[in-house]
Amino acid sequence: MTIFSVRHITSYRYVREVEFGEHRLMFRPRDSFDQRLIEASLTIYPEESHVRWIHDVFGNCVALVDISRPASELRFETWITLDHTPQVALDLKVDDEALTYPFSYDKDEIADLTPAMQRHYPDPNDEVGRWARQFVRLRRPTETGHLLMTLCYAIRESFVYARRQEHGTQTPVQTLQLRSGTCRDFALLMMEAARVLGLAARFVTGYVYVPDRDGSTVLGGGSTHAWCQIYLPGAGWTEFDPTNGIVGNRDLIRVAVARDPRQAVPLSGSYDGDGKDFDSMTVQVNVTTRQSGRPRDDSPDLAGTG
Repeated sequence: MTIFSVRHITSYRYVREVEFGEHRLMFRPRDSFDQRLIEASLTIYPEESHVRWIHDVFGNCVALVDISRPASELRFETWITLDHTPQVALDLKVDDEALTYPFSYDKDEIADLTPAMQRHYPDPNDEVGRWARQFVRLRRPTETGHLLMTLCYAIRESFVYARRQEHGTQTPVQTLQLRSGTCRDFALLMMEAARVLGLAARFVTGYVYVPDRDGSTVLGGGSTHAWCQIYLPGAGWTEFDPTNGIVGNRDLIRVAVARDPRQAVPLSGSYDGDGKDFDSMTVQVNVTTRQSGRPRDDSPDLAGTG
């Protein structure tokens, strides 16, 4: 068992005081057998803002914030602490009939899985389709686990991670053509590739723990992180992080899941003013850990924007 703590600060600055519309935050992790929330807090400036909590259509915990007064700075600071139990690929128990691809989902599950199996983005020349199908073996059985791991590692090894300041996510075709992108882009590409193969896939947003910031090859620390889940009979929704080549939930802190990345934006909102009123935004994420309650001297201090 590992105890993770996450401090996440997002600050918006404006050249003059502006009024704010409702803001929507996803930061409270999903309680489950592999992660248990111990504590969570939210601090907002300007103070005395009204916070209302809901569960969205996917069961994610969402904070809806009404800002109390005009201001030239808007700041959100969240703290979470949770128990985390890592699962690795070797622990996955897939039903016998799904060990080899292709397989069929149970008829009692297919109605709920269908929206996650349908492709969401245009691919007029079947570029994503052809890329995904190349990992299926010809004239001999394809092990399902090997297929998905190869797909995950192919993105990790063949694409370049590149942060960008623009909001939103590239289409899978764009990511495939550019051979570069962010963690959200890579997660979406793997989702659409899995859907090409008839598998159910969904998007995950959260945080990644970077064991050693200096010289680390783990990407996506310093801001929120994104990966995907594939539904496997017997194993259920299984984590795949193509940015880092992680299969299973090791070092991944799951906050929200969705059918599409647009449904799982960690922080969104509006203000009343012109584009020139906006000055800057900064994001800082610190992920620290201790094993079985023992403090670690090498806990990372991650900061950055993304």
